[in-house]
Amino acid sequence: MFPNSDSVANSALRETAMKCALASINAAHPRSVITDKVKIDDGLLEIDDISYYLDDYKNIYVTGGGNVAGHVAAELENLLGNKITEGVVVTDDIVETERINVVEGNYPLPGEKSMLGTQKVLNLANSVEEDDLVLGIISGGGSPLLTAPVPETTLADIQKITKELFTYGVSDRHVNVIRKHLSAIKGGQLARAVAPASLVTILFSDVISQRQTAVASGPTLPDNSTYSDAINILNRHEVEPPERIRNFLKRGQNGAHPETPTSDDEIFERVSCHTLATGRTALEGARKKAESLGYNTHIITSRLRGDAQEIAKAFVASGEDCYFSGVPIETPVVLLANGQTSTPSFGSEELGQNQTFALSAALEFHESLNQSAALASIGTDGIDGYSKYGGAIVDSQSVTNLHEAWKVVGTDKTSEFLAKNGDLLEGTTTGTNVNDIHVLVIDDN
Repeated sequence: MFPNSDSVANSALRETAMKCALASINAAHPRSVITDKVKIDDGLLEIDDISYYLDDYKNIYVTGGGNVAGHVAAELENLLGNKITEGVVVTDDIVETERINVVEGNYPLPGEKSMLGTQKVLNLANSVEEDDLVLGIISGGGSPLLTAPVPETTLADIQKITKELFTYGVSDRHVNVIRKHLSAIKGGQLARAVAPASLVTILFSDVISQRQTAVASGPTLPDNSTYSDAINILNRHEVEPPERIRNFLKRGQNGAHPETPTSDDEIFERVSCHTLATGRTALEGARKKAESLGYNTHIITSRLRGDAQEIAKAFVASGEDCYFSGVPIETPVVLLANGQTSTPSFGSEELGQNQTFALSAALEFHESLNQSAALASIGTDGIDGYSKYGGAIVDSQSVTNLHEAWKVVGTDKTSEFLAKNGDLLEGTTTGTNVNDIHVLVIDDN
C-alpha cells in the first residue's frame, strides 16, 4: 500500500508494526465496512440494521465526497447495480465505476478540481425530486474535496483563510464553523439542495469527538452555529481574513444571507445518517492482527490529541510500564492509539504530525527501551498531515545523533532526518480516512 513499506519495515519489530497499521487501514476500508454493514435483501436496502424499501423510490442517486467516496461508490454499485440511476462523488482516490461519476478533487488543501467536482455534486442534488432516494457518501477529507465558495468570495480566499486558521492553532471544531459559513455545500446545505427527496448519509468519520456534523463540515446534517459565531472565532484568535470573507460574514450577521439550516429545519425530516467506520474500527483491525501474531494487546485510546511531540512521550511511557512492570499488560505487547495530534508548520509539504510523533518516540527509545521496541505512526488516509509523506516507522536505531535529533524534531528538517535513516514512509492513497494510527510494539524484556 505504501510504496516503500518493505524497505522501511526492515526488521521483525518494524514489520509487526507495519502489519498492524495496514490491518487497521484495511479494517476501515469501504471494501470491508460496506460488506459488513450494508446489505440488499428482497428489495430492502439494509444499512447498519435499518431498512429502506427501494420500491418506494422512483430513482436512486449517489453523491457526496471524501477520501473514501470512490471506493464506497464502487461497493454500492456492486450491491445495487442498475437500481442506481446515476451519481457523482468527489475524491482524491479514483475508482472505476459504471453508473457513478467519480471525479478527482484536490486534497489535502482545496483547489480548482475540487471546486469543479463539487459543482457537479450540487447540480445533481438540485435535480432530484421528492420521490427519489439519495445516498450521500461523506468522509474525512470531504472539507477540501467538497469546495464551493460562496459567490462573493474566491477559491484563493478559501485557501488563504484555511491555512491561516490552522497556523493560528484554531481547533477543527471552530475551523468548521467558519468553513460552513463560507460554503454553498457545507453545514447542511447539500441536504437543503436535495430536499424534499429522502437522503441517507453513509459516514466514515475522521473526527475524534465522533460528532457526525463535524465530518467534512457536515454537508448533509444540521448546523446550529451562526455567522456571529464565525466572526467571534476569528476575533478571538486574532485572525484577519481576506476582506471579501470579512465582508461576507458581516453581511450574514446582519441578515443579508440565510444561516445554515438548523436541526429544527423541515428539510431534515427525511434525512438519516449512519456512521459506518471510525478510528475505533481501525484499532480493532490492528488489535486482531497483533493478536494473530502472538502479541498481547492494549488499546490506549481512540481519541488521541494534543502536541505530537509531547503525546509521543506519554505513549512510550505507557510502553515502559508494560516492559518494566507488566502494567497494564505484560510483554510482548502491542499498544495502540488512534486520533489526531498536531505539529507546527501547517500546510508544509515536508512535515506532518506523524513524523514528529515518530521521531519524538525514537528519542524516548534511546533512553529506555533500547533494542526492544518499534513504532509506526501513520495517516490512515496515506497522508501525514499536509505533507507528501505517509508517516514513519522508527526503532532504537533511528537516533544515533541525539543532538541533531533534538534539534530537528518538530521542524521541517524532521523529514530529512527520518529519510536519511530509512524511517520515512512515502505518501499514498488508501481508500479510507479514520485519523492517524499509532502502533507501539514491545518485545519481551
